[in-house]
Amino acid sequence: MNVAEWSVEFPCYDATIRGTFYRPEVKGEASLPAVALGHGWGMTAGGDLEDYARAIARRGIACLTFDYRRLGKSDGLPRQEIDPAWQLEDYRAAITYLCSRPEVDAGRIGVWGTSYSGGHALVIAATDARVRCVVSQVPTISGYLSGLRKTHPNNLKALHDLFADDRLARLRGEPPRTMKEVGLEGEAGVAYPGAESYDYMMGQAARCPEWRNEVTVRSLEMARAYEPGQWISRIGPKPMLMIVAADDRQTPTDLQLQAFNEASAPKELLLIKGGHYTAYTTHFERTSTAAADWFSKHL
Repeated sequence: MNVAEWSVEFPCYDATIRGTFYRPEVKGEASLPAVALGHGWGMTAGGDLEDYARAIARRGIACLTFDYRRLGKSDGLPRQEIDPAWQLEDYRAAITYLCSRPEVDAGRIGVWGTSYSGGHALVIAATDARVRCVVSQVPTISGYLSGLRKTHPNNLKALHDLFADDRLARLRGEPPRTMKEVGLEGEAGVAYPGAESYDYMMGQAARCPEWRNEVTVRSLEMARAYEPGQWISRIGPKPMLMIVAADDRQTPTDLQLQAFNEASAPKELLLIKGGHYTAYTTHFERTSTAAADWFSKHL
């Protein structure tokens, strides 16, 4: 199925959110189901986010990808700050925009999220009555528990001191302190160290010209306090597909499986081999097809 796509923008409080709308070229005047898609922690629209949208749109479903405020093409200050509460509002604004479009059936709205936004999708599905079904891919479940695994106990005080110093600096009127989002193992001042994250995000950078390898220090502090998994039991009876990587070290596999077990039916689990980023690379065809199938069935 042919799909038309064009740039769009819509308001969210005092910011303008920018993204891409995908409209399948279907016959007749029937209203279309639609899906809002958001990317993971610190990423921007473009790259494989658009690949997922196109795969879903080819099944006759309108799609909207977007940059969260403070990132990429969207407005908002301070730049490069990742606030989960505001990103949830951006998701809701994206849903509102979809509902406003004349070709969209506002009664058939889905959400798709991956990694950090996989957690967002769980929260939105549980709390927004406009959402009919959800696909959550390699989602963040517990920022607190994930953070404990990523930081050696001997390094916790230094990390907490970094957070406190940043807050004091902001109080004095200084600009937010920043750090690299990704870097190689052993590199100082990196939010997500290691080759796995570095290779994926730097690879995506070639397709996402607005992406910057920089986040505010407070972004990491907020990420470690974000607990989207607590909402999962409240999603049902909305259908939920969760896609989990068997060897996920970024959003730990066991936390995802535990959360899935706590979810109410109807639900389905797709377990793929490999680490976190294989969902987008090695298993893209499988994960994108599963998402398209899920929305085709339930919207």
